[in-house]
Amino acid sequence: MTRPTGTATRTGAVGVLVLLAALVGWEAFAPSLPGLPERLDVALVACVLIPATMLPAYAFRWFAGRRETLPFALTLTVLAVLLFVVDQHVVSAAGLFNVAKLLALILLGMWFLMWFETLSWVVLVAAIIPIVDVFSVYRGPTKVVVEQKPSLFDHISISFALPGHDGSANLGPPDVFFIAMFLAATVQFGLRVRATWLAMTACLGATIVATYAFELNGLPALPAVCVGFLGANADLLLARARQWRTTRDAADDSRGAPG
Repeated sequence: MTRPTGTATRTGAVGVLVLLAALVGWEAFAPSLPGLPERLDVALVACVLIPATMLPAYAFRWFAGRRETLPFALTLTVLAVLLFVVDQHVVSAAGLFNVAKLLALILLGMWFLMWFETLSWVVLVAAIIPIVDVFSVYRGPTKVVVEQKPSLFDHISISFALPGHDGSANLGPPDVFFIAMFLAATVQFGLRVRATWLAMTACLGATIVATYAFELNGLPALPAVCVGFLGANADLLLARARQWRTTRDAADDSRGAPG
């Protein structure tokens, strides 16, 4: 897969800047808009806000596994901390704070892929982290933070402001981090980039809908993210696994053959 250049790059950069400005504006002004029925709030989050908020991860996919991504991520992290320290009610920095967190997590996830030497490592992570996330949400640290320190969760999570509400829907930092990492993996290892992004955002939206439909306080999001990644690339992953086994068996036969 080749990287976009020239006019396409400039057009894409302008589009990303417009999207980020829209996310900042939405976070700042959505609470002052007329409220919607709860079902429409759920549809808005699942069908509009989640895809829009995750679109920068798709746009920044070219940072996959690049060492120089880390300074950008750390700079955005420092910016997010500074925006948090500043009085948000005076400078209306809530939207900037949210977007700075979002971009920092995306770039950290893209950078983190550089530690994965093979696709099998990524698949192993996708198989393990749903179990870890379920434990964390129902028995572990996420449960403690959400129930005992809700303000902390609000500060570190990515929020989706709702019209007419002071509260918001929220997505935990690990969810954004691994969405970015899995998208980076699709670029790095030649998988389906666009289909993976669509599948992960659709599964996240379905999680939000299920939370509302079953009247739950919340559901783990990483299982949905991993299902989206694995499902969009299942046939390719199986083909790679068969190819690896064939190569391994051929190597074993050659070593066992008499000289």
